[in-house]
Amino acid sequence: MTVTVDLDVPRRALAIGAHPDDIEFGAGATLAKWAAAGCEVSLLVCTDGSKGSWDPASDPTELAAIRQREQRAAAEALGATGAVIFLRWIDGELESGLRQRSQVAAAIRRLRPQVVLGHDPWKRYRLHPDHRHAGRLAVDGVVAARDPHFFPELELPHHRPETLLLFEPDEIDHVETTAGFERAKLAALEAHASQFESTMFATDDEEIAAFRRRILDGLATHGAMVGAAMGEPFHQLEL
Repeated sequence: MTVTVDLDVPRRALAIGAHPDDIEFGAGATLAKWAAAGCEVSLLVCTDGSKGSWDPASDPTELAAIRQREQRAAAEALGATGAVIFLRWIDGELESGLRQRSQVAAAIRRLRPQVVLGHDPWKRYRLHPDHRHAGRLAVDGVVAARDPHFFPELELPHHRPETLLLFEPDEIDHVETTAGFERAKLAALEAHASQFESTMFATDDEEIAAFRRRILDGLATHGAMVGAAMGEPFHQLEL
């Protein structure tokens, strides 16, 4: 399979993730690269992240507020200058129904991105239902946003993005080279301090160092696919 390399930097990009931190894991270095080149980067998070803790005594409302603050800090670490949108569906209960699709389509129509990024909904053996549904919402939301007869009640002009990039792809056919932006990706991920235990398995200095190595190793592995020092993998769909 031919693997393409590096889109032209879009004027505007919208990344859609299931939870706070998903976007940074999947496309953080790419978004930081584009932001540094003048792209208006916006983030849309589908759930409230309220179940992202291994502590049975944690307060879901408090955790949701913490994770929203962390997501805004992560966006700042990436250099994102666009909107940070929270749909606030309950963590673990996201669905890819018409109401959710309408919300995503509305965001695309308002922000008018050239590139939309999201989870690959066709990834085999994907365990977390929120990731599957968020991926479907990215795909279905793009289709709804581009066609004028979908959701006319939104009273927003239709908008057709040029490209959809699916992160965590089942089948890689595009790599964005990201050398020089690995620190931004790490800083954005580490802004999600509430997730050190449950997602990053990093509760002390040694484990944090190991987490950083895993992220850097992944970037190096995917960069090597196209002869680059660092890279992030995607599946690309033209719209």
